[in-house]
Amino acid sequence: MTENTERIIKELLAVPKGMVSSYGEIAKKAGVPNGVRQVVRVLHSMTLKYNLPWHRIIRSDGYIALQGEGKLEQIELLRNEGVEVSNDGKVVKPNSKL
Repeated sequence: MTENTERIIKELLAVPKGMVSSYGEIAKKAGVPNGVRQVVRVLHSMTLKYNLPWHRIIRSDGYIALQGEGKLEQIELLRNEGVEVSNDGKVVKPNSKL
């Protein structure tokens, strides 16, 4: 595992329940400029292994990136944590700086 991947995992795990962050913010905090795609790759390939809170990561415009069933699941998980999300997947009150 690369140092960048380790830092991304650390930042993902630091997003607390009821809060959200963007892919770009995670990359920035991990010290990986322009690392949005790497954050996506880490989430896609390592969520189960490291129990990453994938549902707390959204686009920088406040919308959920996933479509279909994944989007519906993410909306439900976020709402269960007290995050306000519109039916079209926009986080209304992100409880975080995006």
